[in-house]
Amino acid sequence: MSTAAASHLSPAFPERAAWGTASKLRAWQQAALAAYLRATPQDFLAVATPGAGKTTYALRLATELLDRGIIEAVTVVAPTEHLKTQWADAAARVGIHLDPAFSNSSARHSSEYDGVALTYAQVASRPSLHRTRTEVTPTLVILDEVHHGGDNLSWGDAIREAFEPATRRLALTGTPFRSDTSPIPFVTYAEGRDGIRRSAADYTYGYAEALRDGVVRPVLFLAYGGAMRWRTRAGDEVAARLGEPLTKDAMAHAWRTALDPKGEWIPSVLAAADKRLTEVRRGVPDAGGLVIASNQTAARAYARTLESITGVKPTLVLSDDAGSSARIEEFASSEARWMVAVRMVSEGVDVPRLCVGVYATSTSTPLFFAQAVGRFVRARRRGETASVFLPSVPVILEHAARLEEERDHALDRPKTESSEASMWAEEDALLSAANRTTRTPDLDERSFEALESDAEFDHVLFDARQFGLNASVGSDEEQEYLGLPGLLEPDQVATLLHERQTAQSTRRPRRADQAVSAHRALAAQRQELNKLVSAYARKTGSPHAVVHHDLRRACGGPALDEATSEQVGARIERIRAWFVGRR
Repeated sequence: MSTAAASHLSPAFPERAAWGTASKLRAWQQAALAAYLRATPQDFLAVATPGAGKTTYALRLATELLDRGIIEAVTVVAPTEHLKTQWADAAARVGIHLDPAFSNSSARHSSEYDGVALTYAQVASRPSLHRTRTEVTPTLVILDEVHHGGDNLSWGDAIREAFEPATRRLALTGTPFRSDTSPIPFVTYAEGRDGIRRSAADYTYGYAEALRDGVVRPVLFLAYGGAMRWRTRAGDEVAARLGEPLTKDAMAHAWRTALDPKGEWIPSVLAAADKRLTEVRRGVPDAGGLVIASNQTAARAYARTLESITGVKPTLVLSDDAGSSARIEEFASSEARWMVAVRMVSEGVDVPRLCVGVYATSTSTPLFFAQAVGRFVRARRRGETASVFLPSVPVILEHAARLEEERDHALDRPKTESSEASMWAEEDALLSAANRTTRTPDLDERSFEALESDAEFDHVLFDARQFGLNASVGSDEEQEYLGLPGLLEPDQVATLLHERQTAQSTRRPRRADQAVSAHRALAAQRQELNKLVSAYARKTGSPHAVVHHDLRRACGGPALDEATSEQVGARIERIRAWFVGRR
């Protein structure tokens, strides 16, 4: 093994690096390496956005420590079985040989290996075994996606017990926050002025920085709403539109109705996503798509729908086992169009050619959303753009709008946030159940029955701004956004979206003998603004007058009854941004 070999590893191993970076470490990798070697700490937390090249960084650091005689062995702990193999393959490229098949029952590995690759669950099942291994040999422990160390108290305790004797520990994560307040082992927490302790990274490289550097792709979020109808446990039939202001319960039922494989929403959105993939493949011939399902039953149904749309069976990945790992590797090295997955959508799926995604899951935690979107952002060359199809659900649109925000894992949250933390923890539990069974409790037909659904294109969200007007599926207006080129720089994406927005805004369909007078057009605008203000007031609990006042202060101009059409239009755009968290 040698640092020379590590220095020639692609910055984005296991796939080709972004344009202009293949012959050396990326700037962030070099800076993080220098920071580590200056401090030579026992513990180091590196936070880097998915696709930035954390594996390359960690292996280069490992070779440095091995060459300097500081360590003699390497242990990698990863979330899934698939990632164990991926780490072993990557390490072999720099002359570090890891055993991904190491078994707790055998407790030994061949002398030809320099260490092992484990899962967090494997460590938790026999922490004393791994502590003994770590005590015997000076070891570097690489904790990949270290936030999994806080999955539950027993896991955290086990990891702490197993690796407390390690000579060095390197923690890596692309999503440095969790939905609960469980402490993550070997992570330093600093108390802020508000009295809340937050994780303190030793080096951070965020999505916004990576996007500016061309290391990751920009993401287009295409939101779809539509009409939904369902039957409650009491036997009542309810109809509502996904994308319009609804109560929390109604929104949850509308969302589940949209995801029901028997309705029309899913087939319509999958067909739109396949059209988008076709367009992307004009510039990126091997581009692939991934559908993220809530559970195995839905995943199988979505796969059948995709087969009827494309004429080809998609790759189906349902669980974290050896067979699934092989299917992922086969898909990654092929030019197949689609994969449908449940469990292995988060850290387990690492297929850089994925360019189009469909978020067809009811999981709403920010952690899961960030991990899911992270599957599509790894850049291989400049100009590649990711496209993710979403249901028009406020919490999901807000996650999308905040993609570029940096979040730290916080402890000791105020009591006012306890209910939200509890909700997130419950959703994580449902996700875990989905990984183990064929259906999730929240889709239990005994308490809920989806009756029918249809889809409507709502808008494109890019750089936390909305583009496009509501349009029917299959319309020319929808096609203008589905047909965006797959190879574009971020500023080119924004320019084209602006052009399409302007063109659609100026196309006002009307009969030649029914010209609309200016006063009627302005009245319609004011009515639209009042509806949006009413919905926003319900969402935030603020009086209507306060919302109108805030809009006027933000946009300028006179009171609503004296405002011009242009001024009212500006307020409409502003409050739409507020709905997705851009205030």
